[in-house]
Amino acid sequence: MSKTFVLRDRMDRKAFLEKLRTGEKEYDVIVIGGGATGLGIAVDAASRGFSTVLLEKTDFAKGTSSRSTKLAHGGVRYLAQGNIKLVLEALKERGLMRQNAPNMVTNQCFAVPLYQWWEIPFYFIGLKIYDLLSGKRSFGKSQFIRRGKALEAMPGISKSGLKGAILYHDGQFDDALLAVALAKTAVREGALVLNHAEVVEIDKVKDQFVLTVRESLDDSYFTLRSKTLFNATGVFTDDILSMENSSSKPIIAPSQGIHLVVDSSFWRSDWALMIPKTSDGRVLFGVPWNGKVLLGTTDTPVQKPIEEPIALDREIDFILATADHYLDRKPGREDVLSIFAGLRPLVAPREAGKSTKEISRGHKILMSEDKMITIIGGKWTTYRKMAEDAINEAIASGLIEARECRTKNLAIEEIKRPLYDEGKNEGGCSGFELTKGDIRQVIREEMACTIEDVLARRIRILFLDARAAIAMAPIVSEVLQEQLGDQYNAGEDLAHFIKLAESYLVENYNQLDKE
Repeated sequence: MSKTFVLRDRMDRKAFLEKLRTGEKEYDVIVIGGGATGLGIAVDAASRGFSTVLLEKTDFAKGTSSRSTKLAHGGVRYLAQGNIKLVLEALKERGLMRQNAPNMVTNQCFAVPLYQWWEIPFYFIGLKIYDLLSGKRSFGKSQFIRRGKALEAMPGISKSGLKGAILYHDGQFDDALLAVALAKTAVREGALVLNHAEVVEIDKVKDQFVLTVRESLDDSYFTLRSKTLFNATGVFTDDILSMENSSSKPIIAPSQGIHLVVDSSFWRSDWALMIPKTSDGRVLFGVPWNGKVLLGTTDTPVQKPIEEPIALDREIDFILATADHYLDRKPGREDVLSIFAGLRPLVAPREAGKSTKEISRGHKILMSEDKMITIIGGKWTTYRKMAEDAINEAIASGLIEARECRTKNLAIEEIKRPLYDEGKNEGGCSGFELTKGDIRQVIREEMACTIEDVLARRIRILFLDARAAIAMAPIVSEVLQEQLGDQYNAGEDLAHFIKLAESYLVENYNQLDKE
């Protein structure tokens, strides 16, 4: 088979859907899940010349992959745990991310403030090892700076008892933006990608998987076939496993992390803040991002994954209390512009009683009796390696023919956003540089189908300022109606988005907890 497609010029959702409904029904590779891992698999498979389809139930990076701390990093915390192998792999992949997406992955300087004299040699040596492991892909050398220089560069840091700071370098990127870039790259390489397309049934007929797919915008159904099927659904992995085999046992132990977004006046520095040890065992970051500051994250085990996880009051209090120790100006609940929560798809531990922060962030590949390949664990930084390993597993199992991986040196499509500098105000889009033309562009060229698609992931307003997103929503709905016509239900979508955006506002959290 191994045919490639001709729809490579842009992300034309209507054309993709028509091709899937009426065209060739049998493919080399079908990927379920449009987060970092699934998109990486689609890019890898298509770039090797396999006919490839990716199906996403809601929208690209709707779940965990749009809710990260926006860092391409090796994992300083894993180094402290002695997991050298994981750090080496992540640092290598961090370098490849910057190489292949140089305009989307940037170098960010991080500062570790030091308030005890013993911390100076302890963290200096540890971060020098981090530099050494980076090798030729280093983003910059770590160094110790004295109190005076630290205060000059970080006027927002708490001054009392400050001895100095250790500086080191890691990468920063916009997670949802890179996800769309990967979708575009997969299309460029010949894949068909479709969001708002839910796999509702998986059958195995002889040596083929037969998938029934529901297109949610018009509630229609179609079927696809493939010899190779990848389950890359993150925290919803168990749902797909049970769809394929009702007797399958859960393998995911989800852990929740939250982030608070505050005004940049709380951290008046180009450097990011890294607190290496907090009371819940995680590091805490204060990261400049699109003119705001991102504070996070937490590590809270959850029983069952949901599409829109809700932060807990105790998580909000934990981040604010920790920030209170290190910031000269203390943010309170009234200062939070947006709250978002994400679930990490951690591999369930074999040992009873093991906490989520102790579970390895490495990835695993599993194959079912029917030969569906499931990939779990991992993190954004290692998405490319996870995808390479998944495709190589399919080759090793004889499901597809052997072909060399091309993604180590494969350029990722670039996406530019002139949207976050405050100033331009066209059509009521207050506080952010956003026009109706920008909205039309992401609908036409990036498959945005709902207000949430536009304001949460194509344009990150919901994550930056939930009140501003609520104010913009009617205008976005108007443009969606103009572009999508009768396929779009404006009233229903606007009501859904307002309810969603209100859950990003801190003042609603006591009520949410009661519900």
